[in-house]
Amino acid sequence: MSAVDGMSFEEAIRELEAVVGKLERGDVALDESIALYERGAALRARCEKKLAEAEEKVARITLSADGQPTGTTPLDAG
Repeated sequence: MSAVDGMSFEEAIRELEAVVGKLERGDVALDESIALYERGAALRARCEKKLAEAEEKVARITLSADGQPTGTTPLDAG
C-alpha cells in the first residue's frame, strides 16, 4: 500500500472503491476489516482534500460578459 498523502484523486478513489468492495463482501477477518476501514477513511479524506483544492482553483476563475476569463489569479499563487 502506498502513502495516501502522495496519491492523486484518481488513485485514491480507485483504491477507495476496492476497499469498499472488500468490506461489502464481508469475507475478511475482523482485524483486516478494521485496517481496511481505517485505510478507507484516509482515502476518503484525501479525495475530499483534492476536490476542495480543485473547487478553489475553479473559483479563482471568473468570466466576463463575453465569456473571457478575467481577474484570474495564477493557480500556483497559493
